Amino acid sequence: MAKFIFVTGGVVSSLGKGITSASIGKILEARGLKVSLMKFDPYINVDPGTMNPYQHGEVYVTDDGAETDLDLGHYERFTHARTTKLNNVTTGQVYHAVISKERRGDYLGKTIQVIPHITAEIKERIKKVADASAADIVISEIGGTVGDIESLPFLEAARQFGLEMGRENVLYVHVTLVPFIKSAEEIKTKPTQHSVGTLREIGIQPDVLICRTEKALSGEIKEKISLFCNVQKEAVIEAKDVASIYQIPIIFKEQVLDEIILSHFKLIARYSQLKAWEKDVVEKALNPQHKVSIALVGKYISLQDSYKSIYEALAHAGIANDARVEVKKVDSEDIEKQGVAKLLHGVSGILVPGGFGYRGIEGKIKAIRYASENKIPFLGLCLGMQCAVIEFARNVCGLKEANSTEFRPQTKYPVISLLEEQRDTKRSFFYPKKENCRSPFFPPIGDFFESRGFGQ
Repeated sequence: MAKFIFVTGGVVSSLGKGITSASIGKILEARGLKVSLMKFDPYINVDPGTMNPYQHGEVYVTDDGAETDLDLGHYERFTHARTTKLNNVTTGQVYHAVISKERRGDYLGKTIQVIPHITAEIKERIKKVADASAADIVISEIGGTVGDIESLPFLEAARQFGLEMGRENVLYVHVTLVPFIKSAEEIKTKPTQHSVGTLREIGIQPDVLICRTEKALSGEIKEKISLFCNVQKEAVIEAKDVASIYQIPIIFKEQVLDEIILSHFKLIARYSQLKAWEKDVVEKALNPQHKVSIALVGKYISLQDSYKSIYEALAHAGIANDARVEVKKVDSEDIEKQGVAKLLHGVSGILVPGGFGYRGIEGKIKAIRYASENKIPFLGLCLGMQCAVIEFARNVCGLKEANSTEFRPQTKYPVISLLEEQRDTKRSFFYPKKENCRSPFFPPIGDFFESRGFGQ
């Protein structure tokens, strides 16, 4: 039977629960265990695909096409786990599923409540991931911060899971903050005490504490945290800020976190094999032999998480090629104002990511044309690829008014069109209405291709 780890967070958001979960997955994989990871998001949106990047950050697209939380990208970069739509669960998905069952009569007229029906749906999804992945250990990260009303159903489901599966089969990891107060020159443990106290009020006693800190935690501090939080001193794990996130598994291994987990689950596993990770990943991340500059031309540049998965994917690709990737963040509106050559001169590659709305689109199109005419490697993602189609239609095919119906509904050459039934969700496709399709290429310019012998 699979074992289960739940990762929660307290004090403040953005402590690194995703990196923590991925790093735990890595050190367990190094012991020969198969892991799967999932993320619970407490927002009511069904998925993050249509959420404002300034509020949520961008999305990570899995192999089956699901638009998911960016933490799933960390899971896949750190471990060999392959994620699907099953690995990201939102409040919106859970309530939608339960309400749909109620409308069908599946509950036989029962009164539908958060407990047991919502929590049962959450637990069922954890079991589905365990069955589908055939993993030895399933790691479930619960988004939000302990004390938030939104995440309570997920925490309650996690509590019930430990009761039903047996505490020897479930382990709770809590990520918390141990701040250093500079004016007092002191490390404070009270925020961690309050966070763990709130978690215990919900009915969850953490087995492991991951303490984010700027300063090293002394033995005395760890003993204090252990005493007040009812956690073994050895399970109070220090997580200092590091130069590269890929160092975190090494730090956890040095503090024998893998042994603590295996001991709790009463598992016997092979000796840890993290040497290759140290040599091929950490060393190349910190001391690469080469350097390359990539311009990211976007419209949400001011927020780091708006393109988090892209930044991490570029860094990960750099590691694979023993190169440091310097990302030049370029606001597409600045290109419209200042000119393309001034902002993109000297870069080794140009990447145009996704987004919504017409703002900054012409700047993206100019960047794509600059890449094409100057033979600079280019990658367009989602809207970035659609902009490439528009640029090609305008500057290669001569259709100067080519555009997307998302931006110009009445455009003369709609080379990108929204499917009518999905217009409200902003899902874009290359093909407009079927009656206009006269070529397997871009339908509105089918005549152009056919006149030149293409598309027969």
